[in-house]
Amino acid sequence: MAIIGADPPSRLAGIRRLEALGFRAFPASVTEFDGTWAIRLTPAYPARRLNSVNPLDPGDNARIPERISAIERRFREAGRPIVFRLSPLAPPALVEHLDEEGWPRFDESCVLTADLSEVDLTGTIDRLPFKDIERYVDASLSVHGRSPKLANGLKRVIEDIAPVKTMFVRQEPAGASLGVAMAIHERDISGVLDVAVAADHRRKGIGRELVASALSYVRHRGAKTAWVQVEASNEPGLALYRSFGFTEAYRYVYRAREEVRV
Repeated sequence: MAIIGADPPSRLAGIRRLEALGFRAFPASVTEFDGTWAIRLTPAYPARRLNSVNPLDPGDNARIPERISAIERRFREAGRPIVFRLSPLAPPALVEHLDEEGWPRFDESCVLTADLSEVDLTGTIDRLPFKDIERYVDASLSVHGRSPKLANGLKRVIEDIAPVKTMFVRQEPAGASLGVAMAIHERDISGVLDVAVAADHRRKGIGRELVASALSYVRHRGAKTAWVQVEASNEPGLALYRSFGFTEAYRYVYRAREEVRV
């Protein structure tokens, strides 16, 4: 099932659908709009996708400098630096403006899709979903190597996910978390996100097992298409998803002033 069509209108429509799915899969605390620029803010959790400006119409290019100044004040009030997340829906004039003003590009990411009817899941272990959000949050922060201080913020983000969410955790018999993954299911399409394996347990097939379990679970529940997002520099991650039959639909990139890039 193709989400992204070949002709320009169909391609943009498909990207808009996947962008909207991504927003619902990882919901911001506050979403405001300046025209078709979606301003997402989440004071309790610092993820860039939850604290960024996301233009959603290539033709919405009026008053770019004035709008950036106003949005920058809004981000400052929220205690966040302004960051743009630019997909193919971003106005070319905005991209040109940021180029001229010297806003660096960083953390380019790929959005990949797969037709689940063509994914070979033979031999996949059907894992039971993880029900305890608090324990999932602890496991996710641990395998990502992130601070436990972020637990409350991440818990709120996961609790706010509107589509059906299914969590998976791979643990040692003693209880230590080795890997996590989450599937977000919405009608005929599902996203697989938050896939991570503890640093000292990588390259052992844990990530593949978790992704396969998530894809099998959502396919049994009627999903026809799956999508994932992975950083373009993450070659092992890209290789993993490509081995399941995922192909690139489009890319997005972050832009911020040099001093807040990190």
